[in-house]
This record gives sequence, C-alpha cells and structure tokens, in this order.
Amino acid sequence: MTKTRLLTASASALVGKTALVTGATGGIGGAIALELARRGARLVVTGRDLEKLEALKLKLDEARPLNPTGEPAILQSIAISCDILDSSRIVELAKLARSRMDGRMDILVNAAGISRDALLVRMSQVDLMDTLNTNLVSAMMLSKELAPAMIRQKSGVIINVSSVIGLHGNAGQSAYAASKAGLIGFTKALAKELGPRGVRVNAIAPGFIETELTRDILERPSTQEMISRAPLPYAGSVEDVAHGAAYLAEARYVTGQVLVIDGGLCV
Repeated sequence: MTKTRLLTASASALVGKTALVTGATGGIGGAIALELARRGARLVVTGRDLEKLEALKLKLDEARPLNPTGEPAILQSIAISCDILDSSRIVELAKLARSRMDGRMDILVNAAGISRDALLVRMSQVDLMDTLNTNLVSAMMLSKELAPAMIRQKSGVIINVSSVIGLHGNAGQSAYAASKAGLIGFTKALAKELGPRGVRVNAIAPGFIETELTRDILERPSTQEMISRAPLPYAGSVEDVAHGAAYLAEARYVTGQVLVIDGGLCV
C-alpha cells in the first residue's frame, strides 16, 4: 500500500495543485475530490451540508499520498458550506477559497447539480429556475470569479460536470437537459476565451452512475432496459467519473472537449 501511494503521488502532475470542488457532498463530486486528493492536490470542498463536508474532509486527509520519506505529505483540505443558489455566496466562496490557498486556484470542478423532474407544462417556476441556477448559472459565476486568478498564473483547469441528458434530452427533464446542454456550450465557448491565457476548460457527461440519489432510478425496469442496450450493459461507478475528471485535470493538450462516460449508451 505504501509503495502504491508513493508512486501515485510522485507520478501525478497534480501534486501540490489547489482544487475547488462544488457539490462535494454528492456521490460524483465527493469521488472527484477524493481522486484529486489521492493524486496530491490540495482541496477546497463545498456543499450545503457541513456535517457531510467535514466527514469528506477526514477522508481527503486519509487519502493523501506519501512523500519520498514515507511520511504523509502536507495536504490541506478545507470544507466550506455554501448554498450556490445565493449569488453573493458564490462570490464569497471564491474569495475565501483563494485566500485559504495562498491566492492560487489551479483546478475548478463544477459538480453541483440538482434534478427537479416534471413535464415542462407542470413544472413550477421555482423548480425551473432552481435547476438552471444550480446546474448552469452557478458554474458560470464561479468560473467568472476564479478565471482571473488562473489567467494571472497562466495556467488552470475548469471541469464542468454535465450529463448525457444534455446531449440527447429526455422527456420530463427539460429544465435539467437545458442546464446540462448549456454547460456544454459554456465549456466550448470558455475554452476558446481562456485557451490563449493558458487555461483549459472541459466537460464530463456521465450516463447512468450508481449513487445514493440514483438507486431508485436504476432499479426501474425502463432504466434497466436502456442500460441493457448499451455496449457496456451495466451502470457506472462514481470512481469511473472521478478517473475521467483526473484525466482532464492532467491532460495538458485537451480543451473544449466533452468526455462522455456512459458505457457507450450514446453510441
């Protein structure tokens, strides 16, 4: 175990990098944070449930790699409770994260998301706007706040967690689909804006992923039938998505792309 952790730390391009992960109390956001920590990144994790964030912080500290002496490397992980539906809190979050990380911010993962499923004609205005603001607007605002620091550094990575629903839509999920499709358009546009400044922007589009929130959905016969038609006929894990995020964080010649992690569902 010690050798594996030591090799992972020494081989990763993320050792010592700073990262902010939103939606870290969710299955995908938490898994991404853990994978970045295993590769040596310093983490700021945020979500609305401070108790869950503190529990995640302990896991991040335990996941830290070893330095060449065999001792735990110095890895600072910080938990900040934040409701990203409040635009003023997003500005405060960006400022606090930069100040706690000595002014640096190397990686931003916009993983916060909600799904309020309903046919559009039956969806309340509150649910519609909350979905768009949580999934899309918060990612745009946080990127806007942290991009200047990355530009000054002449380096940085922004990873937006979209969905295959944003690629092909789904009845009863019009607001969710619009928000996730918007993230893809935002990713491509921002990649063109920031690329010349040394900042890369990419997106991940997960398919059916096993989490606490998707357990009921995955057990539905209609969902099982869809999964059975994929080239890889089973649901993915949060670790599958986390590995994809870590790849995008390290891939120095990749920008403006959407990494689809769906077992071939969209093929």
